[in-house]
Amino acid sequence: MGTDLTTGDAAIADIPDGATIAVGGFGICGTPFELIDALLDQGARDLHVIANNCGVDGQALGRLLAAGRLRKVTCSFIGQNKEFARQVLAGEIEIDLTPQGTLAERLRAGGAGIAAFYTPTGAGTQVSEGGLPLRYAPDGSVAEVSEPKETRDFDGRPHVLERALRADFALVQAHQADRAGNLRYRLTARNFNPPAAMAGAVTIAETENLVDGLDPDQVHTPGIFVQRLTVAQRPDKPVEKITTREA
Repeated sequence: MGTDLTTGDAAIADIPDGATIAVGGFGICGTPFELIDALLDQGARDLHVIANNCGVDGQALGRLLAAGRLRKVTCSFIGQNKEFARQVLAGEIEIDLTPQGTLAERLRAGGAGIAAFYTPTGAGTQVSEGGLPLRYAPDGSVAEVSEPKETRDFDGRPHVLERALRADFALVQAHQADRAGNLRYRLTARNFNPPAAMAGAVTIAETENLVDGLDPDQVHTPGIFVQRLTVAQRPDKPVEKITTREA
């Protein structure tokens, strides 16, 4: 299967209600803003999003969240997104909190065809023993909790069995791409984009720059993982927290 160069609207047109979508980015760094905006306009609902976090209030995934489009979020933290916290505590959305490194490996394993793996992260906590809130009731009480996970000792240390994550679609953002769909990310904007790209059955990449070719040593995501490619048109790049000092 090759990579189709298309528009953002066309790239996400067939994402249905109830789809599971892996999204790259950390906060709003490395986030595919235009693909998320196109998905908002397209109208798909009842979505299960897998991402490090759910954007920030009013930006990126935060827009889908505010529009009531998300049913479940698998992430590593809620962050400073007040609307996300409100929806979780009000029982409006299901939450699957996963340690950050475990989340990255669950996505990578899904893309590599590995069904599950053992990790020491979370052993001896609610991550392994169960009891993490999955959904709250409208009155703020816990309505549903996680089940215990299988554990096993390796070299005298307990490990937790974690299942891989696969998604119907993946939305990622790259700094450069060629027409074969090979992607190069820039600095910390790489973050969750490579494992998210691997985990999607259909991966849609938004690139800042379309180039004739990439040095093979500079390819971070091979084009074999990318089915659709769009070129970003948005001129600005939002910054989550601007920190400055006097000269």
